Amino acid sequence: MFRSILLLSLIGAPAMAFEARNGINVIGSADQIEVQPSAGQAAPQSWCAAGDFVMRGLGLPAETPIYRLSAPPRRGGESVLFAVGAGPGEKTGLFRFGAADNAVSAAHARGLCTFGRWRF
Repeated sequence: MFRSILLLSLIGAPAMAFEARNGINVIGSADQIEVQPSAGQAAPQSWCAAGDFVMRGLGLPAETPIYRLSAPPRRGGESVLFAVGAGPGEKTGLFRFGAADNAVSAAHARGLCTFGRWRF
């Protein structure tokens, strides 16, 4: 009985809110990740928030591929959409030499997290 109640609650669960290490808010699930807008937010900060959400928020492995769904560049006040393992997606908005596809691993995305001059 308890298992079926737990399963039903997980199936109908709303998207969860999460604050990434860089202070950017993320709303989503494994199906769609929405990185909320913030002042001065560039592509690396959006990727950082998405990667942190995938690893800490969803508990998925570091090698999980993340795809950007919304086309770069992000305009002021717009959120950025990502998905886990969704397929080709849009361009990443990052400079990547010799990249085979438009995916970035969760670890790579989280590696873009900075605070001032320091990476964390």
